Amino acid sequence: MKILVVEDDLALADVLSFTLRRAGFSVVAVHDGLAALETWQETAPNLVLLDLNLPKLDGLSVCRRLREQSDIPIIMLTVRGSDEDIVQGLELGADDYIVKPFSPSQLVARVRAVLRRTDTMPLPAALATGHLRLDRSRNEVHCPGQPPIRLTPLETRLLEALMLNAGQVLTAEVLISSVWAAEGGDRAMLKQLVYRLRSKIEPDPAQPSYIETVPGVGYALIHTQDDPPR
Repeated sequence: MKILVVEDDLALADVLSFTLRRAGFSVVAVHDGLAALETWQETAPNLVLLDLNLPKLDGLSVCRRLREQSDIPIIMLTVRGSDEDIVQGLELGADDYIVKPFSPSQLVARVRAVLRRTDTMPLPAALATGHLRLDRSRNEVHCPGQPPIRLTPLETRLLEALMLNAGQVLTAEVLISSVWAAEGGDRAMLKQLVYRLRSKIEPDPAQPSYIETVPGVGYALIHTQDDPPR
């Protein structure tokens, strides 16, 4: 999967490129709006990570031109976080909007979530992390010493996001975006979904072995021990 990074801050562009390459993506980076359009045509990326404040042609104009010609996934990246900026970017056709500063794990999670929602990121039917094996095609999870556990589609999406980022803390906002996408969710819905998932996969939901709550931040898949939890 190829990501086109469009960021005029050279140091930040290097950080973004390194983070995405480490996550397994191929990356092409450019530093102005006109170069973004030219490189998009030449390299056919799977997603564009697009800064708003660009020389030669601003990010909103780049987004508008891309959307006139393609349905390529676009994530806007900016220091501006007002409702007006967000609405304008989304109305032009952006698929997601990330406000600086952000963590590398959040960036990768958001990129993966957008690619999954737009059906451009091929993923195997089964996903294994530690002692958990998730079968997406059946909405089932396999845990040590138990028969297959049936999940709802929302529970499958939540567990998938956590397993793809095992050991990393995902914010509530990232998880809400990954699970509910355009349908919309909120923190209360996420908390209830985590509760339901724990009740199915945790040996003791009151003392979670798999899904850790990080107060004030979000959740993480934490169990990576060699022996199954008891």
